Amino acid sequence: MMDVAIPPRRTLATRDAMWAKRLAHALAQAGATPNGVSVASVGWSLVACSALGLAPAFTGAGAAAAFTVAAGAIQLRLLCNLLDGMLAVEEGLATPLGELYNEIPDRVADVVILAGAGAAVRDLAGGFELGCAAAMTALLTAYVRVLGGSLGVTQSFAGPMAKQHRMFVLTLASIAAAGESAFGLAPRAILVALIVIAAGSVLTAGRRIGSIAGELEARK
Repeated sequence: MMDVAIPPRRTLATRDAMWAKRLAHALAQAGATPNGVSVASVGWSLVACSALGLAPAFTGAGAAAAFTVAAGAIQLRLLCNLLDGMLAVEEGLATPLGELYNEIPDRVADVVILAGAGAAVRDLAGGFELGCAAAMTALLTAYVRVLGGSLGVTQSFAGPMAKQHRMFVLTLASIAAAGESAFGLAPRAILVALIVIAAGSVLTAGRRIGSIAGELEARK
């Protein structure tokens, strides 16, 4: 393993799953790199964004299919986020630029997907604005976490609306929106999800700020 510092990681039970270990090992044997997988996560986020943004152009089954594609792409983005870390740590493929690839594609993917969700409900009052708000507050949670690390305290991955929670909520909303579209209804599930994500992200940032403040105060 290259002598490279490994950035803090959120605790994920999925890393211990045998299927995840086997998949990461197979990718390593095939020549995949953690940085390449991180970049691939942006590709899947663009697929999700495109599907969400195109959904209003269709009706019925067409819109339902677009939302279903979006749900799948969001989950594939998360799969990339799982595997890049496993390739870096468990498979010993970390690189000096790994921390940049670990953070920047994640932030791009968050903004792209959440903005796409806003575009999916652009015909509903406040829909696109909610997408932008969700994207900005998602960035805020990540900024606060990294700020804690820069101040020498523990990087907090606490929720209730950390990355995996945001994507879980939006995946469920996309599936629900597919059902709504199939019955000719507006995709209000996406609108509700964006409200939940934006509000939950503000709460998450607040919790993380409190954690940072507590550790800094304890140094006295």
